[in-house]
Amino acid sequence: YCERGSDAAFWAEPLNAISNAAFLIAAVIAGLRLSQSQPRDRGATPEWLLVMLAGLVGIGSFLFHTFATKWAVTADVGAIFAFTYSYFGYALRRYFGFGWLETIAGLAVLLGAFVGAAHFPCDPGLLPITAAAGKSCLNGSLEYLPVLGALGLVGAVLAARAHPAGKYLLAAGAVFLASLMLRTFDIEICALTGWLGKLRGTHFLWHCLNAVTIYLLLAAAVSTGSGTARLRPAA
Repeated sequence: YCERGSDAAFWAEPLNAISNAAFLIAAVIAGLRLSQSQPRDRGATPEWLLVMLAGLVGIGSFLFHTFATKWAVTADVGAIFAFTYSYFGYALRRYFGFGWLETIAGLAVLLGAFVGAAHFPCDPGLLPITAAAGKSCLNGSLEYLPVLGALGLVGAVLAARAHPAGKYLLAAGAVFLASLMLRTFDIEICALTGWLGKLRGTHFLWHCLNAVTIYLLLAAAVSTGSGTARLRPAA
């Protein structure tokens, strides 16, 4: 990323590393809301699992932006996809009331979308500076398009059926779109982002807005995920 450049030091990406605290803050706030909103006699295990996975996203990303090794990449990507798949499965079960077979089929579709996005033809010339730096087309952001699509599609269906989670997912999709743009242009506008004697890029803002995205998703789970607010038939 822009902030690291060719520096292999542990603190070569201070903003990229410290901004991961936003994920922990999102998880803590959602956890406090969850502890206050769930009666003791009603289980909230799935919601607590999502809160913990949100915290792990911040930890995995911090490891990647400090150690910058292959195992740290695995920790980063693994945490992101664990939260993504867990939340999508949660949404299908809680918001739509799907059975396990339907949920597994939905997760398989999402997996296929990720594979398709990873192999989608893309012209490196779309971002010439990024391409010249040896980065993948659009700085690898194509692989996150299925997440954006899932947020938009699921959110739109829920909103159309007046499900209370719909507004949360649509808002999360809008924030994630802005976040994805900042991730995409990190290298492209790197030279314009000098601050305190170092180029910073925009990747740290990707972290901050992603934390907002995750918080909105957790807020939907806390507010509407008890299983009582499922999809209603259209009028």
